[in-house]
Amino acid sequence: MAIEKIIFGAGCFWGVEATFHGLQGVVETRCGYAGGHVGNPTYEMVCSGRTGHIEVVKISFDPSVITLETLLKHFWQCHDPTSLDRQGADIGSQYRSAVFYFSSEQVAVIEQSLQTLQDSYQLKEVVATKVLPVGQFFPAEEYHQRYFERHGIRQN
Repeated sequence: MAIEKIIFGAGCFWGVEATFHGLQGVVETRCGYAGGHVGNPTYEMVCSGRTGHIEVVKISFDPSVITLETLLKHFWQCHDPTSLDRQGADIGSQYRSAVFYFSSEQVAVIEQSLQTLQDSYQLKEVVATKVLPVGQFFPAEEYHQRYFERHGIRQN
């Protein structure tokens, strides 16, 4: 079984992780920070908006069970990809929409999925999601991992 990884930024990582954690074929989810310019950021540092990091979820998945295309469909649906630096009540650059890829093969799939979404006319605005190479991923503090599950919060 060859496991692949993808990283999604789609607002507060608690809800994003809950969206993907239970999907068949998703082997592991991990909340964290990516895309910034400071090493070993903390939640407080990222929330300040001064580190350049995005709250993200790293997803490890078995592509023989769930495809990247399917994960991307969930990604586009779990947040507003046209919103810049905001998701719902969460405002700030740490909540921007982004996909961090691990390979050139993933880039092609991501770009096709993004183009399909934009061409579908389901959205009133242009997609603001950034497609970026992975760089460094920093796991969030343990109390952020599987937050909804640990606190009995149901995701609808």
